Amino acid sequence: MEDFDYLKSGEVYLDAACQSLRPRPVIDAINNYYTRHNSCGERVKYKWGVKTDELVEETREKVLKFLKLSPRKYTTSFTLNTTYGINLILSQIEPKHFDKIMTSEIEHNSPFLATMAFSERTGLPREVIKRNEDGSIPISDYDFKKAIVVVNAASNIDGRRLLNIKDLTKAVHKAGGILIIDAAQAMAHYSGILKGVDVDAICFSAHKMYAPSLGVIVWRDELDSLLKPLWLGGGMVDDVEEASFKLSAEGKEHRYTRFESGLQAWGEIVGLGAAIDWLEKVSKKDWQILENNERELFDFLNSSSKVHLINHEPNATMSFYVEGLDSHLLGGALSREDIMARTGYFCVHYYLDHVMKMPPLVRFSLGLHNSPEDIEKVKKVMANVI
Repeated sequence: MEDFDYLKSGEVYLDAACQSLRPRPVIDAINNYYTRHNSCGERVKYKWGVKTDELVEETREKVLKFLKLSPRKYTTSFTLNTTYGINLILSQIEPKHFDKIMTSEIEHNSPFLATMAFSERTGLPREVIKRNEDGSIPISDYDFKKAIVVVNAASNIDGRRLLNIKDLTKAVHKAGGILIIDAAQAMAHYSGILKGVDVDAICFSAHKMYAPSLGVIVWRDELDSLLKPLWLGGGMVDDVEEASFKLSAEGKEHRYTRFESGLQAWGEIVGLGAAIDWLEKVSKKDWQILENNERELFDFLNSSSKVHLINHEPNATMSFYVEGLDSHLLGGALSREDIMARTGYFCVHYYLDHVMKMPPLVRFSLGLHNSPEDIEKVKKVMANVI
């Protein structure tokens, strides 16, 4: 795509699951913030600050519109990343409202470790549930009574998706629990499964959806009654006396401050707004190119008996190992050919190492910046290796 014209000829970036590249409109939006209205949001009255406030508020609205969630029921708050967002929510939940916390076996360490820490801190039992090959959860196998359920919408190892997210949401709510979704891997290419779904919170990383490094929490306003403020500071209160304070979050207009202590990354927030605009304008042709690239690479990897591919179907994220070859050495060899791919366990140590008993893997994660020529180069280099 022309919006990634800064890529040098022959460079193939295949680590979008970690951090996507940024298209020109997003880079321009960030540059405009720093060169035209660099200012603190929500604190100043001069015109630069007014402009920043307008763009930040627009981004909050764009996030909800992108996910087709009502601003009357949901709030957008900005954080550092998905890990930070999940931990921030769990650190403020009062355990007296729940009986247990649940997560799944294929989770990134973000929810996996955060739920472990929550259980240790509160004394509530923790349950690790299984996922089907297609990413769905066998709902009838589990009791969600008064449970905090924290699971991903899409896996960062093979992209499998929580296809029955609507049924899971209903089951958890019917049982008196809440559902927190790790949407880090879904927002860029598979946001459709999230749209309009009545979950309690969605945490994601903007830097995985063609935006700057930023975290986002989209949360149901009703969640506020289950939280006890833990981190307090600038921008979170309307008034402070010697031994008391009034939270801004007590009113709907500034409820987002519940998770926003101190100054925020204003330029990055503006950049996220530009990224959402950009994603919504991506043509069907470009989406088709990405889908074709996924199929071409999947078929190639799946055709060799030496390649052990985790994926059961094409996806923008594919993980594998080559029989008899150290994945880290392979990653280094690919790098020397200007092919950038991730190696290791991708922060999914429990599932890949201890459940599946797999060696370290190679992960190819594609994006809208990849061309058919990129895939042909990868196939050529990998054919030589295999």
